[in-house]
Amino acid sequence: MNASTYDRHCSEIVAQTDLLRSLVRGAAQLRTPVPSCPGWNVGQLLRHLGGAHRWVEEVVRTGTERPPPDGHFRDLSPYADEDPAVLDGWLGEGAALLAETLRTAGPSAEAWVPLPQLGPAAAFFARRMANETAVHRADAFLAEGAPFTLGEETAADCFGEWLELVAQPQTLDHRPELRELLGHPGRTLRFRASGTAPGTAADWLVDLTGAAISWRHAPREEAAVTVSGPLTDLLLVLYRRLPARSPGMVIGGDAELLDSWLERVSFG
Repeated sequence: MNASTYDRHCSEIVAQTDLLRSLVRGAAQLRTPVPSCPGWNVGQLLRHLGGAHRWVEEVVRTGTERPPPDGHFRDLSPYADEDPAVLDGWLGEGAALLAETLRTAGPSAEAWVPLPQLGPAAAFFARRMANETAVHRADAFLAEGAPFTLGEETAADCFGEWLELVAQPQTLDHRPELRELLGHPGRTLRFRASGTAPGTAADWLVDLTGAAISWRHAPREEAAVTVSGPLTDLLLVLYRRLPARSPGMVIGGDAELLDSWLERVSFG
């Protein structure tokens, strides 16, 4: 990862958190259920995200070789009725601290990381937390009925990172049901963003024909099914935050393959 990309990820952690804080500041309460995160309300979602920021900051700052306890952002039962005024400042402090720690460490800093093949810990976590924050902002905004958009660069990076993560061998260990889709000729899915600026890599082909999931940018290849739509909405379909048949989305080809894929894949 080059320095400018790393710096953008650090900045995005704070920028996406600030946008979340704008939602918090306008709220009388944070008890709205979050359909895309069953069992959580908006306050619990934000406690999870802010806890993850602090947990990653500890990993990078200490250079630990083992993951620290993470129960504080997994068990959210104590946070069912959060005070927006308290959560606002707490979120901002955690995001700023994480970005500062990442910048001080630099992209090559080593520590425990769940997928070492995807790069040094600092670079991995900077990207992961930037995109995690963006997607959880979508969760909160959609739950509250607020309009959600992402810049093209951020949305395309979220899309590519999600595919990199789902293509790792460990994914099949955690989600063995995905193996049912693999190894059949012709099982390919294209996700094509419409209306993007020239130069934006916004066409992804997911290949399920082998023994593992793979993907590539291959805009001229045919696919069994193609899903097209605005980039932000396409990302939310991939993350199962929006139905594939939402307004503005166009599906061509084997829609059953798309449904089978989305039924078995989830992340975050």
